[in-house]
Amino acid sequence: MWKHIAANALTLGIVLIVCIAGLVQIGKTRWSEPGPLTEAAFFEVPRGASLRQVSEGLADAGIVTSASLFRIGTGYVDRDDDLKFGTYEIPPGASMPEVLEIVTAGGPSVFPFTVTYLLRAIGPEIRVRERVPGQTEAVEVATFEPGDEVPEAYTALIERGVPITWRVSVAPGLTSWEVVEGLKGADFLTGEVEVPPEGSLAPDTYDVTPGGERAALIERMSRAQERILAEAWAARAPGLPFDTPEEALILASIVEKETAVASERRTVAAVFTNRMEQGMRLQTDPTVIYGITRGQGALGRGIRASELRQATPYNTYVIDGMPPTPIANPSAEAIRAAVDPEETPFLFFVADGTGGHAFAETLAEHNENVAAWRAIEAARGATTGN
Repeated sequence: MWKHIAANALTLGIVLIVCIAGLVQIGKTRWSEPGPLTEAAFFEVPRGASLRQVSEGLADAGIVTSASLFRIGTGYVDRDDDLKFGTYEIPPGASMPEVLEIVTAGGPSVFPFTVTYLLRAIGPEIRVRERVPGQTEAVEVATFEPGDEVPEAYTALIERGVPITWRVSVAPGLTSWEVVEGLKGADFLTGEVEVPPEGSLAPDTYDVTPGGERAALIERMSRAQERILAEAWAARAPGLPFDTPEEALILASIVEKETAVASERRTVAAVFTNRMEQGMRLQTDPTVIYGITRGQGALGRGIRASELRQATPYNTYVIDGMPPTPIANPSAEAIRAAVDPEETPFLFFVADGTGGHAFAETLAEHNENVAAWRAIEAARGATTGN
């Protein structure tokens, strides 16, 4: 009898072990198989949320098939305490391990709406965009300038308290005064700020928090520019006709103001370094304009002949070498071009009518290019009636 009972118990134990092994295998399969999500979706991990709250939220959103299995799997890989607050984009078909990696990796939140305060030479602009999960191109919600009538779509987002990514985007070539003046119109930022040294701000797009200090943002721009300049200077080409990173920043600002064509930056930089090596003056209009305006807005007219003759620290038609300070805040690309100019014999350039420039090695070639440009200007004037 006891043998019979023992045999039955052994059989039952084997069956239980087989069942448990089968359940574990099923759980492993369900854990690693593609998830039920058919389209990309945003998912928010609330600040301070527990694993149970997150797992149930994922299940309710149709991102995972089982909240309990997600918790068990997370515990098994010892990631229980690794959840990071934020809003994340979950791709379609993401498995539970992939979802877990996303919600524990952290990083910037991916909110559906983005408000970008764009600082431009012609004045600030506010752009409101909606990002649809799974799509790379954002959809325009509203675009307006400070002082304009605020679009209802923008007002509705603010009143609803919709999660928004706030950004400030600084265009290359703005002066420090223009940046500070532009930030004054950003009503989602606070505090006063003094105009920092010219050239010390890195043009870029910065994520900000509503209510943040303008001075803190300026400090971030300054630290970024210091890092960019230091890295570029460390990798500079040999034999440059200037000796300090500060001079490189000055040249970079001139390059930035002279061309908006990325492929021309190193060529334009070469023109100026070639001139310095030959003892020629730089003779560049943007420095003359800066000497007149001191960077406080556009000149709004052509340069007068008397201004080209006037001796100022920034009139490179009169002074030798570079002006005493940068004339704008150059981009990282312009800084890298200034310290690594193209190897070319060019000494002159002029606009070519396409947005770029015609380069020349000799004055005779340059005069021909100038004549061609003036013909283009005359034809355009006749077409527009100017």
